[in-house]
Amino acid sequence: MQILIAGGSGLLGTALKKSLIADGHRVRILSRRDAPGIVKWDGRATNGWGSLVNEMDVVIHLAGESLSSWPWTAPRKKSFEDSRVFPGLALTQAIREADRRPGLFVQFSGINHYGLQGEPADESTPPGSDFLAQLTVKWEDATKPLEELNVRRLVLRTSVVLAKDNPIMKLMSLPVKFFVGGRIGSGRQAFPWIHIKDWVGAVRHLMTDESARGPYNLVAPAQTPLQEFTEELARVMRRPHWFPVPDPILRSVLGEMSVTILEGRFARPKRLLESGYEFQFPGPREALTDLYD
Repeated sequence: MQILIAGGSGLLGTALKKSLIADGHRVRILSRRDAPGIVKWDGRATNGWGSLVNEMDVVIHLAGESLSSWPWTAPRKKSFEDSRVFPGLALTQAIREADRRPGLFVQFSGINHYGLQGEPADESTPPGSDFLAQLTVKWEDATKPLEELNVRRLVLRTSVVLAKDNPIMKLMSLPVKFFVGGRIGSGRQAFPWIHIKDWVGAVRHLMTDESARGPYNLVAPAQTPLQEFTEELARVMRRPHWFPVPDPILRSVLGEMSVTILEGRFARPKRLLESGYEFQFPGPREALTDLYD
């Protein structure tokens, strides 16, 4: 297949690209970065790249400024939104104007779609009202018109992806490495996650399932409170788990970004499991062992 990935030069895009190329697919990358082999764009207009869509079987929207950028000032929060919504609008325009439209569009989004409070969420749970939830709503809505163009559209709501190079995992593993790991906040909060190999596997699985449409939660099935997760991390890294980090410290250091660690809602991969996907790393022990042991 011919595949175009917008925002494909980051951690997740690189992992997905490698997997696709290994299976013989041809992958083109749209990015703001100026690098060999990359088609440069501004994430807003179709000039210079729009005609590429005519050649594509699949278009993937992974563009968006990392939420690990902090502090979350008002201009930065606007940048989070613009870097997701405008690329979606541009991709939608390019596909609408294409002589030959792709059969599949993959829209990425975040598991924070469901808000910070409530019972464990599945794909039927309505969106929350907080900043991150509403960010995902705007992100997804930018490409929703593609469904009216008879393009199969997947909406993949991704949790924290466990990978050594993920900034959140670096933030969590560093104190453990230096023997000062411990409970973060209350420890009872949810920390939805998925191993990067399962993230790639789930994306590939849904791409090839012609019946798959609409939202899917990319989250491991065996979710635990954050304290159990960090205890497992310390066990795998052979370090103690004894130094608590109270909420006020993280909130003072990270500001509003602290909600990504201190607050969260459990979620289930209901539709993904129903589709027949089998997780390589369903629980934290096997996932963290694969990364750190």
